[in-house]
Amino acid sequence: MSDTPSAPGPLQSEFDAYRTRMNARILESDSKVIKRFFNLDTHTYRAGALDKKTKELLGLCISLGMRCNSCVKYHIGEALAAGATEPELVETFEIALLVGGSIVIPELRYAYQYMDELLKK
Repeated sequence: MSDTPSAPGPLQSEFDAYRTRMNARILESDSKVIKRFFNLDTHTYRAGALDKKTKELLGLCISLGMRCNSCVKYHIGEALAAGATEPELVETFEIALLVGGSIVIPELRYAYQYMDELLKK
C-alpha cells in the first residue's frame, strides 16, 4: 500500500472542518494575544534550517508525549502533506513512546487509527 495520503476520509474531513470553524471563531474575538500566538505557531512550522516535514514530526512526537489527540491528528496530517511516509511516522511514534513511556500507548491507538484513515489502510 502506498504511503501517499489519499483523498480525505471522514475522520480527516470532520477534524479539518471542526478545526477551521473553531479557529475562525477564536480569531473573531479580535484578541491581539491570541492572534500573535497563532501567528507565532504558523511561522514556527515553516521551513527554515529544518524542513517542514521534520518540524511536523517533532510536533507529533511532543504531541504524543503531551497526550493531545487534536495535536496528534493535526501533526500527522501536516507531516503527511509535507511528504512524511508511514515508516517515518512509526519511527516518530517509537521515539515518543521511548521518551514518554507507557502513558503514550493510549495516544498511539489514536495515532495509528488516524494515520490509517489518512493512508486508507
